[in-house]
Amino acid sequence: MLAKISSGKSVFGVLAYNKIKVEDNQADVLYSQKMFDSADGKFSIQDCMDSFYPYLAKNNRTEKVVFHASLNPDPKDKLSDERLSEIAQRYMEKLGYGNQPYIVFKHSDIDRTHAHIVSLRIDETGKKINDSYEVVRSMKICKELEQEFNLIPLKKGQRESEAPTKKIDYKAGDIKHQVGNIAKSVMNHFYFQSFGEYRTLLEQFNVTVEEVKGEHKGKPYRGLIYPVIDNKGEKIGVPIKSSKFGKSVGYDVMQKHFEHSKTAIEKNRIRENLRPVIAKAMKEAKNIDDFKLLLKEKGIGAIFRQNEQGRIYGVTFIDYQNQAILNGSRLGKEFSANQFQNLLSNSSVKKEKAEQQTPIKPQSERASSPSLSLSGITDAASSLFSLFDIEPQRDNSEDIAFAKEKEWEEKQRQRSAKRRKPGRQI
Repeated sequence: MLAKISSGKSVFGVLAYNKIKVEDNQADVLYSQKMFDSADGKFSIQDCMDSFYPYLAKNNRTEKVVFHASLNPDPKDKLSDERLSEIAQRYMEKLGYGNQPYIVFKHSDIDRTHAHIVSLRIDETGKKINDSYEVVRSMKICKELEQEFNLIPLKKGQRESEAPTKKIDYKAGDIKHQVGNIAKSVMNHFYFQSFGEYRTLLEQFNVTVEEVKGEHKGKPYRGLIYPVIDNKGEKIGVPIKSSKFGKSVGYDVMQKHFEHSKTAIEKNRIRENLRPVIAKAMKEAKNIDDFKLLLKEKGIGAIFRQNEQGRIYGVTFIDYQNQAILNGSRLGKEFSANQFQNLLSNSSVKKEKAEQQTPIKPQSERASSPSLSLSGITDAASSLFSLFDIEPQRDNSEDIAFAKEKEWEEKQRQRSAKRRKPGRQI
């Protein structure tokens, strides 16, 4: 069994996400502890918020108050609702959240049934619950629960491959290992149907991919290389061939993944579920920033591509929960790049007015209530979600300088090695 843990600011947001799943018959409430029951027996966000309120009211220091975990048994583990509920309870007890108010949902929106647990990271006194080494403790607990409930254990190395993916850290070294882990994680976790969609996913982690063609021993070949990029999209260092990571992220596997993703997206009706959510956000949004925020509240990311004149020529949507990426054109003409140009214009006008009104002090972000703000919504892929949160990136000139320094050192090493190489004996 694999557990994925995340934190968030918005209790309402994560409950709203699960409510959507319940209303779409893709989730059910399995179990709840210290939570108010609705009179009609149906899931109620208001009742949940009322249950959490006494805890939230006493908190004045912890920003990310939401505890959100997903428990993912092996698909071959056929568990009854009672069994899955019992596993969730034992997990919370062992992790230190046994006395907390929480609610457990059973999700069946993808091929494997799994549980989502929503709780708080603060106790009844407003004090934050100890989360030191939480991921490590969670992994140990999963192993214990596998034995306790006779679950199919994860294969060797599988648990590590599911670990949260981070952006490239050039200063940490071992770039090959970092790039390989990111490429494998994206390939294993996300549905994508084109080379461009795959590249867009990788670029959120400061890695990109390029296709190479050539001929070897009279036979044509196609392959992939993975360059590291900075926050501005500029390449750093030497690209790494896919063969350095094995066949799992090579050209042939990528092509097969396109077909697999197409089937999965159609089967799970991901396109059909995205359309009304995006359409509603387009209708309600005042500008591009507002549009992105509305989608983020629903667990969806929007990435816009603009030319030098600032005109939008492409848009891509990432469904974090279903772990799928789709270009706007796949959703229909009403979601094409041209439809978003008016939103961009409104955003530019608003920004220009704001700058005129406050030439020195920048405007602060819109304030929101900690208990009602939707911006903190998280999901089972939350470790990836935080990385795909598209915000203006800081300049990383230090990383670029560091990379160039390492390249120079490597060239010097190679030159020294050539000088030491013995010549031919005459």
